[in-house]
Amino acid sequence: MALPGKRGPSLARDESAVGCVGVLTIGTRGEAGPGEVHIKIRGGSETFLAWSEKPLPRGATVLVTESRGARAVDVIEWEDALGDSPRVPG
Repeated sequence: MALPGKRGPSLARDESAVGCVGVLTIGTRGEAGPGEVHIKIRGGSETFLAWSEKPLPRGATVLVTESRGARAVDVIEWEDALGDSPRVPG
């Protein structure tokens, strides 16, 4: 099943975000719309629009699985067995 927002012109993809673990600062709404994920990347931290197949709550730890380009990524919920996940900023 394709996630919403995947159709249309091809945008430059930022593959460096793929594989990063982050925290949702705004929960996702599944097919109804994106949330926002905060990840540590490139020696700092950045925020991306986050799409997921099912709704995920604010504060959920997620793994970036794909770049959509233009600062948008696909995420899945991530279980951190080692307890090293980042926390919601602020």
